[in-house]
Amino acid sequence: MAVTKLSIQQEVAILAVIGEWLDDKIFPGPCGDIRHFLMRALLKIRNKEGNEVRFIPNAAQQEIAGKWGSKNIVLKARQLGISTYVAARFFIDTITRPGTLTVQVAHDQRAAEDIFRIVHRFQEKLPEALREGVLKTSRANVRQLRWPHLDSEYRVETAADPNAGRGMTIRNLHCSEVAMWSRDGAEALVSLRAAVPPNGQVVLESTPNGAGGAFYQEWQDAAETGFVQHFLPWWMEKGYRRPNLAPADPTLEELELQRKYGLDDEQLAYRREIRSNCRGKAAQEYAEDAESCFLLSGDCAFEVEPVNQRLKECEVPRQKTNAVEVRNNGHELVWLPAQPKKQYIIGVDPAGGGIDGDYSCAQVIEKTTGMQCAELHGHYTPRELAKRVARLGREYGNALIAVERNNHGGAVIQALTDEYTNIYMSPDDKKVGWLTSSASRPKIIEVLGQLLAEETGIFSSARFLRECRTFLRQADGSSAATSGAHDDTVLAMAIAQYVRRESAGRRVSPGVPEQTRSVASEKVGYENFERIDAAAAASGGIPRRESWGCECRT
Repeated sequence: MAVTKLSIQQEVAILAVIGEWLDDKIFPGPCGDIRHFLMRALLKIRNKEGNEVRFIPNAAQQEIAGKWGSKNIVLKARQLGISTYVAARFFIDTITRPGTLTVQVAHDQRAAEDIFRIVHRFQEKLPEALREGVLKTSRANVRQLRWPHLDSEYRVETAADPNAGRGMTIRNLHCSEVAMWSRDGAEALVSLRAAVPPNGQVVLESTPNGAGGAFYQEWQDAAETGFVQHFLPWWMEKGYRRPNLAPADPTLEELELQRKYGLDDEQLAYRREIRSNCRGKAAQEYAEDAESCFLLSGDCAFEVEPVNQRLKECEVPRQKTNAVEVRNNGHELVWLPAQPKKQYIIGVDPAGGGIDGDYSCAQVIEKTTGMQCAELHGHYTPRELAKRVARLGREYGNALIAVERNNHGGAVIQALTDEYTNIYMSPDDKKVGWLTSSASRPKIIEVLGQLLAEETGIFSSARFLRECRTFLRQADGSSAATSGAHDDTVLAMAIAQYVRRESAGRRVSPGVPEQTRSVASEKVGYENFERIDAAAAASGGIPRRESWGCECRT
């Protein structure tokens, strides 16, 4: 019986139907859909031994497949085959969905050429009937494949062009080794993502490269921006082991890795080898967790070990936060609700309110112990921030609110005075608000650093502790967040803790509740309260402000 040859138009229609079915399951497991069936059946790669083999997803690739979303960010150890997997996945999407533009962006030209060789091999090893028929390519520019019958295109670019993506509609975008991108690359990332429509797919992937920069910030903000996080440690690569070797005298850390992740002796032997060879870079190149792998690109202003330890304690597995109450879509976290007989201080670091700038932050602490009780964090206008902080102040027993008055702080203070009275006033210049200067900033950082070293347990915010890890000493002796990171939670906490330290042993204003005055008086035990009261009576009932370290605006 004669076989009727299909026309190109009919073959295009068949591919389009298959494209609609790609997510349909035909086998169990994370790679059991039609897409992965086609990847295994049609695509060939060159393995690490140099042999040409069919594409079979490895453990790391299967891990990504199981959690795949429309927007993905992948933090990984080196050489796990992630670029190959994304290329294979997007290649199948491109040849079964007419009108698709797929773009993979590498950090440099050499990496772009490596990725394109992978994609070009996919095309060259397709069955001849497809390769010379409906999937026949036309002439294209360097590192491009075009399928004119499908009106689809696959490009591999570099991150050097800050205007990349302009004028294009990118259905599938893969940005590779984003942590290695230059400043121009960070600008290109903004342009590229803007070219992806809401129904498109985005993958940001990289090994870590310091606690700062575009990729670091994207990883930290993933929950807020809707990206699915994929963390892939080094032991997901089955070749990372030393056969027939076992480490002598396993350390407690190694025993914990065995218990927690099921590592065997050959993997531990390999780990010892890479730590010996790579030294300080081992945690970065062969990532073991999503925190320590981001090596600091300078000297941290705080002791890192207690911060890291506390961060591990504050991160709750399979949960977004350790807070007892989450408000305002996660922008407000509560760990210790207000107690009637306790006093509280709120430190506030304001920002301009724009969605692309710094965040505003308020930290609520208990005055006696310094325990972190609540945290407010987000993009707010000065008036909106003032309203939210005032509400927190009332909730926490008319807490003393110390707002940094630099820059946007003046507008926040002005709005705050309309509805709140217990506002910090500097004992130095008698002005409302905290002034951060070249003289005061080192002092508040020093106080916070001492608490982080000696009393780390008083802090509960993972967001705050992460910012502490990226708060670095600069070449000029100052300290600030590393490039691409933020320090709003750090500065808000530093202000709150310094005001607490400043107010210890000093009397508070009569503007606060009576129970607050009595608690402060008992704690301080001044013998000269009578003299202060007499001076207050002589001046109209308001104690002289030079007697206080912690002031209230009445």
